[in-house]
Amino acid sequence: NMSPMKLCVPGDKLCSVEDCIPGTGVYLRHGYIYSSLAGYVLRKNEGEELPVISVVRETETQLLPDVGAIVTCKVTSINPRFAKVHILYVGSTPLKDRFRGTIRKEDVRATEKDKVETYKSFRPGDIVLAKVISLGDVQSNYLLTTAENELGVVVAHSESGAQMVPISWCEMQCPRTHTKEFRKVARVQPEYLQA
Repeated sequence: NMSPMKLCVPGDKLCSVEDCIPGTGVYLRHGYIYSSLAGYVLRKNEGEELPVISVVRETETQLLPDVGAIVTCKVTSINPRFAKVHILYVGSTPLKDRFRGTIRKEDVRATEKDKVETYKSFRPGDIVLAKVISLGDVQSNYLLTTAENELGVVVAHSESGAQMVPISWCEMQCPRTHTKEFRKVARVQPEYLQA
């Protein structure tokens, strides 16, 4: 169970030895664990009481979207049953490789699932915050859900090309033409406003 963590540089104080077990790429000093190289901080639960903390160089990390991870993705196509997306970020870490995901109609929102219409939830080009619910198959096609208030469309452009403003949980409006379009709008948490 790996979660994407922050970048660090040598000498960064990562945590207390009371919270973590030192892994690779770190050293101990005065009861604290420090990074010994520049890279990503990874915490891994290996079944011990405490997580193991390591630092790996960027080239060694292949962050894979894990079940429960919040991912930022771009909608590539929609049909009545599901939306297809490319996963761009896990948490706030950009992915090197293209991972494909699917948001099924029944995973768009938590309520009134039977009334969901895909084209009133997403459009190609939308940037969507979603959560991984299963790891999919050989084609690395992840199943994603937006059925939480914080999840859904975070950036969408109107037909006239302007970035739209959310006006409710199911509508966004073009600032130029004032046209409203339906979307499954995310109630955005400030830490995800990186777009």
